[in-house]
Amino acid sequence: MGGPLAAIDMGSNSFRLELGQLQHGRYRRVDYLKETVRLGAGLDGEGLLTEEAVERGLACLRRFAGRLAGFAPAQVRAVATQTLREARNRDAFLQRAQAVLGYPIEVISGREEARLIYAGVARLQPADEPRLVIDIGGRSTELILGQGRVPLVAESFAVGCVGLSMRFFEEGRITAAGFREAQVAAGAELEEALQPFAPEHWRRALGSSGTAGAVSQLLLAAGVTDGRITPAGLQWCIERCIEAGHRDRLQLPGLKPDRRAVLPGGLAILYTLAANFDIDTLWPAKGALRQGVIIDLHERIDARRRARAGDMRDNSVRELQRRFGVDTAQAERVAGVALALFDAALPEADDETRRELGWACALHEIGLMVSHHDHHRHSAYVLAHVDAPGFSQSQQRRIGELVLGQRGGLRKIESALASDILAWQVLCLRLAVIDCHARAETDPAALNLRPRGRDAQLMWRARWGETHPRTVYLLHEEAAAWARSGPLRLLLNT
Repeated sequence: MGGPLAAIDMGSNSFRLELGQLQHGRYRRVDYLKETVRLGAGLDGEGLLTEEAVERGLACLRRFAGRLAGFAPAQVRAVATQTLREARNRDAFLQRAQAVLGYPIEVISGREEARLIYAGVARLQPADEPRLVIDIGGRSTELILGQGRVPLVAESFAVGCVGLSMRFFEEGRITAAGFREAQVAAGAELEEALQPFAPEHWRRALGSSGTAGAVSQLLLAAGVTDGRITPAGLQWCIERCIEAGHRDRLQLPGLKPDRRAVLPGGLAILYTLAANFDIDTLWPAKGALRQGVIIDLHERIDARRRARAGDMRDNSVRELQRRFGVDTAQAERVAGVALALFDAALPEADDETRRELGWACALHEIGLMVSHHDHHRHSAYVLAHVDAPGFSQSQQRRIGELVLGQRGGLRKIESALASDILAWQVLCLRLAVIDCHARAETDPAALNLRPRGRDAQLMWRARWGETHPRTVYLLHEEAAAWARSGPLRLLLNT
């Protein structure tokens, strides 16, 4: 594999850019940049990102873009986490952010974030024993049970160091009462994890990323421990914070200035975890989300290059087909026709766009498990909300829009059709569904689709039209649907 890969982790507290590559199974860091952006602190009472927070994020991404000059899109993956999962105006921010960065940005689910965190830890710190991995971020905390490279249970909880610090240590004031209240709030959020992550399920606990790393360095620099995080060490940290009384007066050895504002919230979560999950030692972990993103991207590229299994998303699609009882023979027929049409019409389209169409074909009927009536709407809803390892929320939503558009009027996806590429994907899926409506074998080469200016020209042999009058009728109905409200016209060879 040539050249490094790039991961951008747009967290609630910090944005990170990592360049790295896997060589002979070993991970090697090439470069690393980090900026404290505090995006999560910019969510107002209505769940909207303030313009000040947006500008901080854009300024950081602008600097990252300079470092990424010359990187191909396939070499870069940018992911956003809890703050953008929550922000009501995330789409507006993402549009501006992608324009500045020059690469797509994916909002990932909490469970997908947890899976990627474990991938990073498992690769950089391999071990066969059952482990608990904890990652405390700005607005969420991820817990993962795993063994070897396999995550067995992965969950995300909406409590983080930025959120708790803002709520219980207002304006930087640090009090014993604030710690008590923050620990109760953290415990309430994490209570449902007590059984699945109980001590009998793991032998060693590891703390990944910012909060755990900062506390580990603080304890080591102060000579309290050798870097491991213990309940006594956490109590020492909390007492020093209360003595200081305000974040601006925190002068602890090894504590970086940009960590002061969120240290109290992070300590409250760590102490709650240690007390409730019987963690007598939390070891600082190598590996985090950003390395997991690079490892996952490497595996996707390697799977395509070798034409073999290895992309987690393919596994997720097969599992969803099984879970929802999809007629896989019909899904394969629809995919065969849709991809043949798409390849003929847009031969220069990138591989990821083609694969999204294929996944939409594979899953376009999962809503039949709910109801035959309006099954495309049920399919779209499930696809937009189901846990599907490997997929980002952004990608699931695009595939859901494709599936929603497989039949019926086009106005329901009018805003999505503003994307030229999605319009062609929708058209190819709809034409394939029509061609395969009898649920019998079809000839994927019978229909030929070509761009004609800004329109689409669909052609077929005269003999085929004579033997498939019902399909031809449906194709004329489809042309009328695009004429009424589509962004392009469907021209037929009548």
